[in-house]
Amino acid sequence: MRQIVLDTETTGLSADGGDRIIEIGCVELVARKLTGNNRHYYLNPGRDSHEDALKVHGISNEFLRDKPKFEAVADELLDYLQGAEIIIHNAAFDVSFLNKELELTGRPPFRTFVAEVTDTLAMAKELYPGKRNSLDALCDRLGVDNSSRTLHGALLDAELLADVYINLTRGQDALLISDDASDSSTGPVVASVDLSRIVLQVLQANEQELAAHEQNLAQIDKASGDKTIWRSIQTG
Repeated sequence: MRQIVLDTETTGLSADGGDRIIEIGCVELVARKLTGNNRHYYLNPGRDSHEDALKVHGISNEFLRDKPKFEAVADELLDYLQGAEIIIHNAAFDVSFLNKELELTGRPPFRTFVAEVTDTLAMAKELYPGKRNSLDALCDRLGVDNSSRTLHGALLDAELLADVYINLTRGQDALLISDDASDSSTGPVVASVDLSRIVLQVLQANEQELAAHEQNLAQIDKASGDKTIWRSIQTG
């Protein structure tokens, strides 16, 4: 399955309160490898960013004046995302903004266009309970170089998150972790694995190994005052 790591920047914190998306960054993974088939959009939100938001992303209102509206890129974006697994850090936030933008253009909710949404914040909380799990914190913890991240940027953050995701899931191919925004109680689900074709090689202990094992057992038995369970079974 194609995986798309997605991030947005917005004018503020509340989609329902009138804030809008100003930047979308998407990074494609196929077979857990970067393909270079990415997407990046700056958008005119039709309103100014809040002062606090400007401090986070640094994208000026003037810079966005001549950028396209969301509706102008919606079809291209949705075609690109169609059927993919979408990976987002704190998915509920980004999905709420995407839902609002889609609603304003008369389209159905975001999840109807994609296979699933995976929240790396939920994954990180599962793996590192009680620790800071921001993108910067995870980069530091997992050895991902984020030295170029002086401000938030959707494409840069998506690229960093792709690296973080690969590290979070390395060696975890049999563990599927997801977090549906409508059900935050969803936990790890162990995927079924067919073991019927796996033949395990049995290595028999040689005489030297058996003798060493018996010697260890004798020492343990002596230290316990001849009260080990295996001795009582043997003499029972």
